[in-house]
Amino acid sequence: MSTDNSTRAPFPGHPGAARRVSDLLPVFPWDKLEPYKKTALAHPGGLCDFSVGTPVDPVPEVIQKALAANTDTPGYPTVWGPVELREAIAGWLHRRCGADIGPQAVLPTVGSKELVAWLPTQLGLGPGDQIAYPRLAYPTYEVGARLCGAEPVAYDSVDELDGSRVRLLWVNSPSNPTGRVLGGEELRRAVEWAREHRVLLVSDECYLELGWTAEPVSVLHPDVCGTSHEGLLAVHSLSKRSNLAGYRASFVAGDPVVVRELLEVRKHGGMIVPEPVQAATIAALADDTHVAEQRQRYAARRSALRAALEAYGFRIEHSQASLYLWATQDRPCWETVAELAGLGILVAPGDFYGPAGDRFVRVAFTATDERVASAVERLNAAR
Repeated sequence: MSTDNSTRAPFPGHPGAARRVSDLLPVFPWDKLEPYKKTALAHPGGLCDFSVGTPVDPVPEVIQKALAANTDTPGYPTVWGPVELREAIAGWLHRRCGADIGPQAVLPTVGSKELVAWLPTQLGLGPGDQIAYPRLAYPTYEVGARLCGAEPVAYDSVDELDGSRVRLLWVNSPSNPTGRVLGGEELRRAVEWAREHRVLLVSDECYLELGWTAEPVSVLHPDVCGTSHEGLLAVHSLSKRSNLAGYRASFVAGDPVVVRELLEVRKHGGMIVPEPVQAATIAALADDTHVAEQRQRYAARRSALRAALEAYGFRIEHSQASLYLWATQDRPCWETVAELAGLGILVAPGDFYGPAGDRFVRVAFTATDERVASAVERLNAAR
């Protein structure tokens, strides 16, 4: 017996389906860079890729050893992880961020980007809700809003926002892409506004340990939030400070009621950090030496690239922290991308991070010393 399926709807996810999730999302930004990458790759000296802030230096030995020592783990790990992991996270938050927090208020996550993208959905937000994020921002804040059907809203100041509609407020300090650091007073104002309107404030602090000309502060510090973390979450990652982008080691911490809700949802979704990575995270958070050593590497690369870019004619704005230089020639960003690609140097156009960045480029100093030196040489020769 044959069945005529010619009039039936396509399989979900196929072209022509009634609804595809990808239709809700913008084009993945870095796909637009491919033609310029081809140009840069053709340079006789090879590609100097400063477009993505991915670590290139070795994973510290103390972390590798911890991972290797915990590879015989045949059973399922837990979403919350062992108490030793949560105590290590809470201890680091107290030592480094001044946060008075316990292991019941922290939760390991499978990389921070995963959390940023899916947090609104896991919190039950959706149509009719607004999710606010900085006007110059990491694109995944907007993506997270679109995935759950909420309305994304970009802001310069929280005072612009409608407190009756915003349900989740993102702050990001140090900023990606600009490297701007929000001072204690700015963070306090955001916390006060969020609490006044019963809005959950989530602070993306993944670059907290990479301050250069300003000292970043966590939203969980008592000078910012007082004696309570109610209505607050902070997101942290080990990708940058410990070269663990490949491990997907990160965590969220703050309001214990919200953390518990996330735990329950994530248990159902099986969003589990692998046990060897949990062990590696404990080792990474217990050791400050490798962080200081990596900071020295980045500081040298930052200094060399900044001097060369400024000599070439760029103006550097903000860039007080993080792994990026926010640079402009006061002309459209894609013209700058094309010019630098001709020198074999690939950077990210500022409009990846919102229309307000359309005359800037983001230059990541996460390349090797040799690639940084090569780029500096090319910039100096082309002046």
